[in-house]
Amino acid sequence: MTRQFVDDAGGGAGLRHLTLIALGYLALAVAGQAARTVTAWLASRLAWDGTDRLRERLTEHALGLDLAFHGRHTPGELIERVDGDVVAVADFVVAFVLDVVAGVLLLAGVLVVVCTVDWRIGCALLAYCVVVGYGMARAQRLAVPSAARSRAASATLVGMLEERLAGVEDIRANGAGEHTVRRFHQVSAALFRAENRDARIGTMLLAGTSVAFAAGTAVMLGLAAWAVEAGTLTVGTAVLLFQYTLMVRAPFERLIDQIRRYQSALAGLARIAALLAEKPALTPGTSPLPAAGPLGLRVEGVGFSYPDDGEQVLSGIDVTLAPGETLGLVGRTGSGKTTLARLVLRLHDPVEGRVRVGGVDLREADPRSLRGRIGMVTQDVQLFAASVRDNLTLFRPSPGDERLWQALEHAGLGEWAAGLPDGLDTELRGLSAGQAQLLAFARAFLSDPGLVVLDEASSRLDPATERRIEDGMSRLLRDRTGVIIAHRLSSLSRVDKIAVLDHGKIVEYGRRADLAADPDSRFGRLLDLAGVRR
Repeated sequence: MTRQFVDDAGGGAGLRHLTLIALGYLALAVAGQAARTVTAWLASRLAWDGTDRLRERLTEHALGLDLAFHGRHTPGELIERVDGDVVAVADFVVAFVLDVVAGVLLLAGVLVVVCTVDWRIGCALLAYCVVVGYGMARAQRLAVPSAARSRAASATLVGMLEERLAGVEDIRANGAGEHTVRRFHQVSAALFRAENRDARIGTMLLAGTSVAFAAGTAVMLGLAAWAVEAGTLTVGTAVLLFQYTLMVRAPFERLIDQIRRYQSALAGLARIAALLAEKPALTPGTSPLPAAGPLGLRVEGVGFSYPDDGEQVLSGIDVTLAPGETLGLVGRTGSGKTTLARLVLRLHDPVEGRVRVGGVDLREADPRSLRGRIGMVTQDVQLFAASVRDNLTLFRPSPGDERLWQALEHAGLGEWAAGLPDGLDTELRGLSAGQAQLLAFARAFLSDPGLVVLDEASSRLDPATERRIEDGMSRLLRDRTGVIIAHRLSSLSRVDKIAVLDHGKIVEYGRRADLAADPDSRFGRLLDLAGVRR
């Protein structure tokens, strides 16, 4: 249409004829823009649908990795990897459809048309595009590593901020603000250097491409002028070739504009692949635990050491609990009590021996059955910015409000729950440490496990609250097997057996009544030091 307009105008065509050509050109331009808008909407929808599913997979995979992995990576870093990297991929997917695919199709169409007009100019344009494309591909090899370093530095900064903001109370109370700001400056400087290098490489690529296209346009104009002078092309065809030369430049420039997104997407994909390549050391089994009733516990010759240091944390641990019995674990801080509890929960696997619950080796246990039949209450209670109902069920389907109210009552929170303005739909906020601990007990009541592990579960409670929860603990342990870790020996008055740990070994083990009656027992001496009646 451009060629026809120029040639007909030069040949003296009327205004009506030229206006019709111009209106046709305008209609095609509007239709092209409408098609681009629809394509953008479809591409965005498809990209976000797909990447949302990728987020779900990454989140599920990260939650399934071992505690050792989470010890090496901060929550902020994982948020950046699960969300930030996926956003980079989503942005590129949209850009790929709109700019890369559309640009390649436009480029191919232009080359075909130019070859039909003049095969010599078409071949020159094709050779030029090949040279520019090869140069861009070579340049991307330099750009991708710099983008990966930039993404990694960004994740480090996010992780550092998350940790410092979570500990702001301790930082302020201990006067560590200056150190925190200095550390923030160091991490930010590393991010600045990484992004600055990435930007310099991108700018050099863009500048080089602009110079290459300016030279290419000049060459094409020279060839067109030579063809017009030789009489092989009309003026309209020369204008057409110039327009097509500019059209070739447009998709290449859009491709260059997408190099940063392409770099970020490749870096994000590499980090996503690295996260998905992380394999949990705990391989899931398929054997279900007994579906009802208290679960017996056997710890047989268990030894354990953490993979990062290899130091023996537990050695030669042997414990037997019949269904319905309770065990109290006693020992100094660092003696291995919590590590033993984590083995019972299969948060780790022993390096020696085995742990059996309900007669099933935990290495062979089905994870869903294990999590449903073994419960744990710790001193570090996690509360969420959500309703009381969601904090009780941990966002699982509700078993019914009646059971939720009953769990709160059993945990000693009945009076508090009765005063909630919106009942179970009240957003949870402003709980004291004691109330948070009682809520954790309510979660345990709700799950109705066959084996309960209590790790310093009453350490945050004042004496009055502790007395109030003792009846709740008794109800929780009734007809259930229990493992109780406690520094307050008064909370072990009702256990059946006692195991005293020291430096990862059981130095005393037996029935509580027998150990308390023995004047020379370690447990008896601990009771005397704590002022607890034997």
